[in-house]
This record gives sequence, structure tokens and C-alpha cells, in this order.
Amino acid sequence: MNIPAWQYIVSMGGYILFLLLMVEGMRRTPKLTAAFWLLSLLTAPLWAENLDGWFRWAKTVSVLIPTAIVVGGARIAWLYHDNPNKFLSFFRGDWVLKVLYAVLFLNIAEATVKDFATANYFNAICGVILCITIPFPRYKNGQRMYWVIGRGKPNDLLFYSTAAWNFLYTTWNLAFVFGENPGFFASSFCILMAAELYPLIKGRPELYMTARVYTLAFHILVRANADIFTPVMDSSSWANEQVLWFWGAINLVLHIPFAIWYFNKKRNNPTGEPPCGKNQPLMSEYAGTELDPVMRGKRIRV
Repeated sequence: MNIPAWQYIVSMGGYILFLLLMVEGMRRTPKLTAAFWLLSLLTAPLWAENLDGWFRWAKTVSVLIPTAIVVGGARIAWLYHDNPNKFLSFFRGDWVLKVLYAVLFLNIAEATVKDFATANYFNAICGVILCITIPFPRYKNGQRMYWVIGRGKPNDLLFYSTAAWNFLYTTWNLAFVFGENPGFFASSFCILMAAELYPLIKGRPELYMTARVYTLAFHILVRANADIFTPVMDSSSWANEQVLWFWGAINLVLHIPFAIWYFNKKRNNPTGEPPCGKNQPLMSEYAGTELDPVMRGKRIRV
């Protein structure tokens, strides 16, 4: 499809702006946002017309269901953090953070398997490195929390990784899409850039995962129901095997020293915790809540 450069600039710029505003709106309205994502699951009967192959189905299901049920439920539960209701208490539990960790791991692993299947080996190895360097929600002898739902409004999903991990995840993901389906590279570039830009604009790196969850989920929801991106930003003509090879190689050159640094910092930390971002909450800040191991399994009132 022959699309002029100005159309890419307008459509991609407009999509990024929309996504930034959408993330801001979804952060501010946890109840409305939870309702939106739950209702979005009702479109499932339409997905079969637009999803083709195991990867697209796995990606859609593994993103939309956790976004609607786990993220939405947890944000509502912490919005009413002083309510002892069993259902709300359940969604304030430690299992939520473990599930979200697993979803991110699965998201990367799915793409990594696809990279190996399409012989994008350098980038596939990067995916493995990203999987093993995702910080756990917390560590056995640790003092800090790496994943948490904020206790204060608007009860964001907060992810305390490093700027390096976030950047490497972005460039790895871009290279993956460039190889897996270059026709949607332009639109995928938009959601990845919006997720990078939002925490920078807000000055809060820990909001990266919130932005990533909502931009990815929206993009996947749209693609599962209709193809609105091909007419306005089809990037099939951008496909280039040589560029893909070099991109994967450059990614690997960046990922290997990061992995060495990551595990070296983790090994030399007395608590065994990996490096993290700034303003990371301590486990003591959630003492007396469902995230406190001492209180787990008890009915509590914060």
C-alpha cells in the first residue's frame, strides 16, 4: 500500500496522543476503567474473524483477560482498601502481583518462541534475557516491593524496574514486531512509544507498566475486532531482512552487558534483591495489609 509520509506522521502522531490521553483517563477513573475492560470481553465472539494463528490468539487472551479481571479487580479492591469484604480482600492479595508478573513473563515468552520459530535468533535470545531479569514482586529476604497496587488514589499498578530494562524491552519488542508482522509495525511503534513517553511526561518511571498494560490491551482489543490500522498506517513496505538481522544483533549486544550487570548487582546485594528504580516502596509500608505475610489469610481492617 502506497501511503505518503505525511499520512504516517499524522496517523501515528494522532494515535500516540490518543493513547497518552487514554492512559491518563484510565488512571484517573479506576471504576469506569474496570467496567470498560470487563465489557470489552463481550466482543469475544467477533475475535475469530480477525485473529489468525496460535500466537495472535494467545496474545489476545493473555492480555485482555488479566487486564479486565486482575488489574481491574485489584485497583478497585485497593480503592476500597479499608473495606474488609472477602471479595475485595481477595483481590488485595499477594497472588495478584504474582499473576501480573506471570502475565508479563508469558507476554515476552510468547514472542520469544515466535522469534525462534521465524529464525530471528538474536532477538529471541534477548527475549530470554528479558524473561530472567523481570523483577519478582518481592524477594524472600528482601525489603522492597517491585510490583504493587498503590494504596493511594488512583491506585495505580506500579512497577519498579530500571530504565535500562524498560528500554531494552521496548527495542526488543519493536524488533520482534518488525520481523513477525511488519505491516503492523507502525501501529505497534505507537503503543510502545506511548508507554515510554507517559512515565517520562509524568516524571514517574514506576508508571511504565500501567501505560504498557492499557496501551497494549487497547491495541489488541481493536485488532481483535477490526483492522483499522492497515488503511492509515500500513508498514508492510518497511520490511527488510537485513535491517531485522542487524537490529537483533544490536539488541543482543545491549542485552548481554545488561544481564551481567543485573546479576552482579543482585549477587552483591545483601538482601539478594536486583537493582531497581527510585522511590521504591518498602514492604513495611504495607504492614497490616493483605500483602503482609504475617496477615495473609486473615480478615483484616486497614
